[in-house]
Amino acid sequence: MTTPFKLRRDSFGKLVFTSTEGEEVIGITPVRAFPIQAPTRGISLLRDGGKEVAWIDDLAAVPEEIRTLVTEELEGREFIPEILTIKSVSSFATPCTWLVATDRGDTAFVLKVDEDIRRVGEASLLIADSHGINFLVRDMFRIDKGSRKILDRFL
Repeated sequence: MTTPFKLRRDSFGKLVFTSTEGEEVIGITPVRAFPIQAPTRGISLLRDGGKEVAWIDDLAAVPEEIRTLVTEELEGREFIPEILTIKSVSSFATPCTWLVATDRGDTAFVLKVDEDIRRVGEASLLIADSHGINFLVRDMFRIDKGSRKILDRFL
């Protein structure tokens, strides 16, 4: 696997992009085009000012060292915990408190209004809490039966 560019971190921890012509750009920011539906496909590498310097069609198709750097940078900027199980809700009327198990541990949050649950594609949901933190339900049809029953009351 080869790419038409190189990527590394400088001594300050910033990503440095080097083109095939040898031009270096310091402070690259990777941005996912489709963060929910295709998190490893369509990643743009942006310089200051939002100008694209490179495009990655599929993260799996780039060399391991570039994949690791891009993944680390994305994970450091993005915070969307994935809900694995809905343990309970305080009420089926909003506002209500949800107790959930996520891929980052158990937590509780307040759902202010039903409209804070948004469909993304056919099966995914984004649930915004009262502080603006988004929680992801990757596939509402594959979540456990109890969680699905709770979700059905809000959809």
